[in-house]
Amino acid sequence: MLGWTVLLLIIALIAGVLGFTGIAGAAAGIAKIIFFIFIVLLVISLVSRAIRGKGPKL
Repeated sequence: MLGWTVLLLIIALIAGVLGFTGIAGAAAGIAKIIFFIFIVLLVISLVSRAIRGKGPKL
């Protein structure tokens, strides 16, 4: 999922440089949403792992 965020960020940057503001805004918005979903899933994963009593992998 983080890979999709990076891909959409790159698309947004390229579209912004080329002047496609509508495409750049849409790609950046989608990348932002996917990034926040990734962060929420990460926090849920860490909390559930802590509740089960397993420590972080090193």
